[in-house]
Amino acid sequence: MLIRYSQNKDGKPVKKAVIYTSNEHCIRNEDIDPDALRVITQLKSFGFSAYLVGGAVRDLLLGKTPKDFDIVTDATPSKIKKLFRNSRIIGRRFRLVHVFFGSKIFEVSTFRSISTGTVGNNFGTMDEDVQRRDFTLNALYYDPLKMQIIDYVGGVRDIKKQVIKPVIPLEKIFVEDPVRMLRAVKYAASTGFKLPIQLKRKICKSAHLLSPVSPSRLTEELLKIINSGHAYDIVKLCLETDLYMYLQPGATSFMYEKAGFEKRYLERLKKLDALHQINPEARLGQKLTYIIYDFIESLTDWKEEISVSAAGELYTRTWTQCRNFVLPMNPQRTELEFAIREVLRKLGVTMRIPKTAFNTKKKNSKKKGKKARVQDETGKSTSSISEKPAS
Repeated sequence: MLIRYSQNKDGKPVKKAVIYTSNEHCIRNEDIDPDALRVITQLKSFGFSAYLVGGAVRDLLLGKTPKDFDIVTDATPSKIKKLFRNSRIIGRRFRLVHVFFGSKIFEVSTFRSISTGTVGNNFGTMDEDVQRRDFTLNALYYDPLKMQIIDYVGGVRDIKKQVIKPVIPLEKIFVEDPVRMLRAVKYAASTGFKLPIQLKRKICKSAHLLSPVSPSRLTEELLKIINSGHAYDIVKLCLETDLYMYLQPGATSFMYEKAGFEKRYLERLKKLDALHQINPEARLGQKLTYIIYDFIESLTDWKEEISVSAAGELYTRTWTQCRNFVLPMNPQRTELEFAIREVLRKLGVTMRIPKTAFNTKKKNSKKKGKKARVQDETGKSTSSISEKPAS
């Protein structure tokens, strides 16, 4: 084990980080995507520092295969872009670089400063960058060339103890970014790690901070939960910490109002996780059926409804109610339509589903387009065309 030091204002050495060497950790470079290694090697060959960071290091320590290999460096985005032709710069406030290898994308970020807070957008040093990482299990840096883990915050120790600990002080961490509460719950549920009592209590007290978070960010987090393979555990813990009422207020309201709805809803999520194990690439619409099934089933007596309602009216009405039920989540329209059709089919609604039931906007736009083409071809407005007797 090695120690990384820096100097204080008086020039005296101060311990900054613990460095775990190759014989002190279980990470093997064979388990790292070779193209991620190529990016790091390229950056280092031009004199920059570069590390794997965050979830990839955590998963490798846990013996899991990382979904993503994120890289952090002291090179600025413009310099990174010059080194990789197969890349592009993204982001407005804080610019990142995506490096492409076929269908694979590696996100390369520059060390951030904490001069303007932990969600700041200024470039900084590695010593600063670690202080804006959310939890210790995600604040580890791995140098694959030296095969060393750099640990500023006791992340290796906390992973061994299976505990979720924040890097940022509790009075700041959720105020600066409320979505960190969802990440804490997601990490705990997906790893089986414990949320310390103090942290769990803070999440419960801060749950209301999710209220002003944009629907796009909440949709992103919800889709991660649906696609995680741990939806049951995550949602169950979200319910315990009062977070789910801000993610799915419609479902949470039904849980309070209808006896047995919560149990049925969670049982559906168990089946969703089972589907993920069998077919993780299943389309989103198929996965959404598990979210909306019990809601649609409770809407009406479907056998009776079929006999008294027109098909178009029936499906359009179901669509509207389901759309409101899943808010603020805003999944792709075609996927939600697919889910609704699937649920109704399972409920025995076997009448032909009208293709235009959910596509009134498209239908109207086509009509407008047709009208515009008539105007172009004739040079006249269609409303001015009329038949007149020859004089």
